[in-house]
Amino acid sequence: MRHQRKGRRFGIQPDHRRQMLANLACSVLEHGRIKTTEARAKEVRPLVEKMITMGKAGDLNSRRTAISQLRNKQISYKLFNEIAPRYEDRAGGYTRITRLGPRLGDAAEMVYLELV
Repeated sequence: MRHQRKGRRFGIQPDHRRQMLANLACSVLEHGRIKTTEARAKEVRPLVEKMITMGKAGDLNSRRTAISQLRNKQISYKLFNEIAPRYEDRAGGYTRITRLGPRLGDAAEMVYLELV
């Protein structure tokens, strides 16, 4: 039974999963919109939302935490200087998931994960 077990495992090791989520979050913050599976989008969405909230705080601890979680200094710089100021007056809900339909190869549900 999966009582008290949060998150999806994706059939990969925890360090691989964390790196995959960090890469997806960087892609969303860099490009504004990515096309991915529904499960991955639902997993990376809270990470992106927390990063934008940290960007709104803007203090040194938030910057260091963002760099350590995203593993990319250029994206974290963009997060704090360009993306976060756009959402200063917004209390949350920075991302949107739009369904696209099943993928041809394996019928996985595909979605766009985009910044609002």
